[in-house]
Amino acid sequence: MSVSSSRLAVTGSSGALGGAVAAALAEAGYEQRLVVRSQGRAPRLPGTTVVTAAYGHTAQARDALRGTDVLFMVSAAESEDRVAEHVGFIDAAAEAGVSHIVYTSFLGAAEDATFTLARDHWATEQHLRASGVNYTILRDSFYLDALVGFADESGVIQGPAGSGRVSAVARADVARVATRILTDPGAHRGRTYDLTGPTALTLDDVAEAVTRHTGRPTRFEDQSIAEAEESRSHYGVPRWQLDAWVSTYTAIAAGEMATVSDAVLQITGEPATDIDSFLSAGA
Repeated sequence: MSVSSSRLAVTGSSGALGGAVAAALAEAGYEQRLVVRSQGRAPRLPGTTVVTAAYGHTAQARDALRGTDVLFMVSAAESEDRVAEHVGFIDAAAEAGVSHIVYTSFLGAAEDATFTLARDHWATEQHLRASGVNYTILRDSFYLDALVGFADESGVIQGPAGSGRVSAVARADVARVATRILTDPGAHRGRTYDLTGPTALTLDDVAEAVTRHTGRPTRFEDQSIAEAEESRSHYGVPRWQLDAWVSTYTAIAAGEMATVSDAVLQITGEPATDIDSFLSAGA
């Protein structure tokens, strides 16, 4: 599919990733449809049409996507119903005639992934592959943007990560990749990309970098799984959410987040952002 004939739709434009992609497409002069839950939250960008629809298999979702060729599908907010929302929306897209979906998944997505939410992404990937719609899957590592803010008010990053490593990726790099793919989807049909930073870091490395760039003393404190659950139990979240929080760290400890890929460089022509560059830019 040529860029000129593609009709683009972007979900999540009121959020950080979808918003960055929508802004980049608008700046490059592409027309696009922004699919949002609430009209009032959509960014005001040139060349955009705003339509309202939630994820799921609904007439509203089909109507919102009808006439769209290429869809950027940012994964839904974390919830117990996330897989059902994803599966339903993919079905709605297929019925609406969408020909290509670019989906934001997660690094190491698998049925038995340690990070519990990566299992949700695996289930979504399986349904997308079976849908008959062309696809490109972006398996993002943990976001560097979030990782550098993991420390609590005392400057301590706590969790059962041990000496494991994580190849965290800057959200801006994911946005650059997604934008490039959306403007030439045919070149990436049927591909699955691991999107990571240039190196895999321990949480001690992360704490040291935050200390060095911000001047705020930060350290990593390893925990047992029981300690991690206890230290987070006062938030009163449901069990699935607590499991997701704790398995963020156990996935690192298990070595499942240490993969380093050059996909950002290969797709965009620019290297992935390292933690020092990221923190320097934000200082």
